[in-house]
Amino acid sequence: MPTLSPKENYLRLLRGEVPEYVPSMMDGSSFGGPRFGPDLGGVFSDWGENSEMLDMFGVPYVRDLNGPIPKPGAFILEDITKWRDIIKRPAILDNIDWQYLADTQLPQWDPNTFLSGGASVGNGYFQLLVSFMGFDNGLIACFEEPEEVKDLLNFILDMNVELAKNFIYYFHPETGGGADDIAHERAPFVSIEMFEDIFEPMWRQSIAPYVESGAYTSHHNCGMFETFVPYIVDMGYNAWNPAETMNDLVAIKQKFPKLALCGGFNGNDYVCSPEATEEGIRAYVREVCDLYAPGGGYAFGGYMLAPPGDPVAAERMAWMYDEFEKIRYSYYD
Repeated sequence: MPTLSPKENYLRLLRGEVPEYVPSMMDGSSFGGPRFGPDLGGVFSDWGENSEMLDMFGVPYVRDLNGPIPKPGAFILEDITKWRDIIKRPAILDNIDWQYLADTQLPQWDPNTFLSGGASVGNGYFQLLVSFMGFDNGLIACFEEPEEVKDLLNFILDMNVELAKNFIYYFHPETGGGADDIAHERAPFVSIEMFEDIFEPMWRQSIAPYVESGAYTSHHNCGMFETFVPYIVDMGYNAWNPAETMNDLVAIKQKFPKLALCGGFNGNDYVCSPEATEEGIRAYVREVCDLYAPGGGYAFGGYMLAPPGDPVAAERMAWMYDEFEKIRYSYYD
């Protein structure tokens, strides 16, 4: 029987040590941070199926299968050189009572789980840019007016660093994170040169307060992200999620053994297939763990891409995690 709690076991992973047993991405974690409400952006869980909401900058969001996305075609910024007229500091940022938030929310946190997450104005710098302008105009702006793009993103960066420092001071989080889905399943959206010029400095400065505070850090990026892994390691990140399988995760694990790979699961292929069977899904869970768990550095992240509340997905997810529970204690001495 295990002697470490899920949280203590996960801490081993984040420290670059071999855990007592294979962690799950959900072990001992309370994702989030101070709850500001939907006006700050990012709190979309209470939407109805066909609802629409505005983020703090006035970007309309709608729901799709994966969650909230900017409403197609309803972009608020057409000309990057005009961003100062359109993108304003949200008034809510000047009315946050951090002491009140800490006094009322910290007592609700279970000490057996991580106080994690943080506060930011949006999901990431690339994602915010394309939410303002769309992919086409956002990428064109990066080519034609990179200095204007950097000025806009530095405006966002200043707010994120301000929020991070306040969150760290009042909440003392054990983990912090960054996110910026800058790749699709076949390649990054931007070149290395563009990344280094525009986005890398934003990522580095955003996570620095957490690294300097001693918090463990996790970076979220979907898709073909392997090109950027050396950069997040250099920034001080301890973990990457969801570490999707279009990346060469075996090679990444060998090259960066201290970086925790969280995920390693293809949730939109076989497990979604009408032909998938219980035994086939259980076999896939065993295959994934056999591939990535030996030697540590891995947290299981099984999932199935499906609409919220889908009963087939619920059943298949139950099979995944039942099988994982059966085998997770068999990999380490």
